[in-house]
Amino acid sequence: MAYDDSRFRGEPGFREEPDFRSGGVPEDAPTLGVSNQSVYTPGSYAANTDYSVPPSESTLGLAARRATPSPAQLGDVFDDPEHGEPGRDRLAVHALWEMVLLLAAVSLLYLLRDARPEALRGTELESLLLAGAELGLVGIAMGLTLRAGAANLALGPIAYASALFFADNSDRGLAMTACITALIALGVGVVIAVLVVGFHVPGWAASLGVAVALMAWIADQNDEKVVTGAYDPHDQALWWMLGVVLVAVAGSAIGLIRPVRRAVGRFRPVADPARRRGGGAATIAGFAIAGSALLASFAGVLTALDQREVTTTQNGMAAAGLSLTILALGAALLGGTSVYGRRGGVLGTVLAVAAITLLFQYSAAEQWNIAPLAVGGGAIAIGLVVTRLIETFGRPRTVEDDVEEEQVWTPSTSTAGYGSSQAEPDSAWSASRTGGWTSQLPARSTDEDWGVEERWGSNR
Repeated sequence: MAYDDSRFRGEPGFREEPDFRSGGVPEDAPTLGVSNQSVYTPGSYAANTDYSVPPSESTLGLAARRATPSPAQLGDVFDDPEHGEPGRDRLAVHALWEMVLLLAAVSLLYLLRDARPEALRGTELESLLLAGAELGLVGIAMGLTLRAGAANLALGPIAYASALFFADNSDRGLAMTACITALIALGVGVVIAVLVVGFHVPGWAASLGVAVALMAWIADQNDEKVVTGAYDPHDQALWWMLGVVLVAVAGSAIGLIRPVRRAVGRFRPVADPARRRGGGAATIAGFAIAGSALLASFAGVLTALDQREVTTTQNGMAAAGLSLTILALGAALLGGTSVYGRRGGVLGTVLAVAAITLLFQYSAAEQWNIAPLAVGGGAIAIGLVVTRLIETFGRPRTVEDDVEEEQVWTPSTSTAGYGSSQAEPDSAWSASRTGGWTSQLPARSTDEDWGVEERWGSNR
């Protein structure tokens, strides 16, 4: 009998040839040639179209492992390697915002020239430059602590307490008194640093407590005057302002260096804010807080030499210390320094200080009498919006994952059997990988497959 006899083709209607197309297998079906071996039954193993890899080798886990910076990328990581972001910060957003600040400062300068031309000449110009230098020093100090992730809110009271102490002891020699004032302010900064890095508490909380204590001390003091014949900074007002600008630009430029930027901002929290960031991060943050207090003391000494008289009335130095802190914080945030730490531009703080100083002078020329707290509050509000823009558009570019995403393929038709082209929507399968292994091979569930198995079993 030839092999292609119709009786071996699995076609129904022939001698001793049951029809297996209708469903299950009869109990007396012949075996496949091996004793005590069950006949392969379609549907005995559930068909599974999920060919995903085991969970331990899932693409999600593999992508997470590959997202960890490689040793070659660590030079571009601004945080520690465990939580680092490979790639450089994008500085275009800082450049664009600083252009906006420049336009604002130039516009205020033009308005001031039209409202009061005398404000840009002679003694009034010198006072304007010194006011900008004083606010600039405190603004630089605030920006430094913000970049270090430990904002120092005691800078204003430190500056005015330094002015009061310097004026009270100016008869003992200006240079010696200025050095002693700086050392005392540095000690106050060290106290704040110990509280912040020793107990790992937010810088704003620890410094706010110290600020209140300093304001209480200022309120208990008497009015003081700088000794007659002491150095007058008005003649060198332009040089003072240029020196402050140079310090601000140099510090910001150094902050663009990747290792420096990473080290200064390492105290910035990346997970649980209460989790300690390590000894290196704590040391840098401590130095930043202490250095900011030192800069604030310089601003206080310059203020005393500029105003020549330091008052301690209820609406005088104590309130002015709080106002100076608010203005410095607003200038730093408005200049593009992130409230979260680390990120900042180059000329932003200088331009923000210039705009705020010109705004005060212009408001005085127009007799608007704008309160410093109102200006500082508005600057902080705008600065918070700027922080969001910086954190959104200044982050490193997204790194391409090594694992390519699988595309989902869903055919519209499938073969229902031999020679059949009828669409079977239920047989369409998706290659999305979301499950685990259940079967290495899909089950053969068509009657044609059973016919082939029967023919080979009969031929063995």
